[in-house]
Amino acid sequence: MTHSYKRFADFYPFYLSQHQHPTCRQLHFIGSCLVLLLIGIALVSQAWWLCWFIPVVGYGFAWVGHLVFEKNRPATFQYPFYSLMADWVMFAQMISGFFKRLKSRPSEMPMPV
Repeated sequence: MTHSYKRFADFYPFYLSQHQHPTCRQLHFIGSCLVLLLIGIALVSQAWWLCWFIPVVGYGFAWVGHLVFEKNRPATFQYPFYSLMADWVMFAQMISGFFKRLKSRPSEMPMPV
């Protein structure tokens, strides 16, 4: 990962190439859902201490996916902001069924318009 990305649109295909294993993507999805749930519970209950668990839950599931299934290093370490943005774009694409409709490899996916 020595490439320096200037635009998110250039980074996103690389990000997807690091998430080809379905279980890795599923773990990202679970982590993102739990993050949203934690935020919702914290807002409703005003239990702000729950916010400490947001990065642990979000990154925990994703990193297990990378270490165990993808066997690669998460892009978060080199591209923290683009990686966080890409997590939520991929999450939205999973919800919309983008991955099921696409027949090509994940690394060849276009940016959503």
